[in-house]
Amino acid sequence: MKSFITIAIDGGAGSGKSTTASTLSTRLNFMHVDTGSHYRAIASMLLEDQVELNETDIKENLNKFNLNSSLAGFKSSLTINDKLISTTILRSESVNNSVSQIASIPCVRDLLFKYQRSQILLAERHKFNGLVMEGRDIGSVILPDADLKIYLHASDSIREQRRSIDGERDQILKRDLIDSSRKVAPLVKSEGSFLINTGELSINEVFTEISSLISEL
Repeated sequence: MKSFITIAIDGGAGSGKSTTASTLSTRLNFMHVDTGSHYRAIASMLLEDQVELNETDIKENLNKFNLNSSLAGFKSSLTINDKLISTTILRSESVNNSVSQIASIPCVRDLLFKYQRSQILLAERHKFNGLVMEGRDIGSVILPDADLKIYLHASDSIREQRRSIDGERDQILKRDLIDSSRKVAPLVKSEGSFLINTGELSINEVFTEISSLISEL
């Protein structure tokens, strides 16, 4: 097995990306990066500043954003202008309703591309065994050369149920449509990725399946 491993996990909302990535990171000493939270952080800052959600106004405000990382345990989180935004705000209804729209704007994705790629160096510098990065364009755009690419999916009803249990109101089907049909970095199953149905497996079974794939690297 390689000394440092990069894993790309993609999938729609509620497919189990965060649970899977978090489990892998804690059990295998990988640094966990949730790129969805990056777009949520930008969305929350734009909403807080009452920026009109069009490309011109957003681009003007992005120029004021300084991106950095806050590492806590196994997880690396995005800070904007040295501000770490709380999970409560990141998962708020207002952010849920706007994040896909904001994430579809090219200048937002351009801003985050280099930052997200830099997380490999951060993980290596902190002596992790690898990096597990989750999102919607990881295997296709951010880490196309990842050692292992996973695409998670589950039925609409299961994904809606998961969001409800988490106490969130999230328009999953609407977000899937926006994310999969946008012109820039759409949600797709990238070439060479392994498809796993998390609706049929427990998290331990998902972990075992991915661990088996890692052992073959």
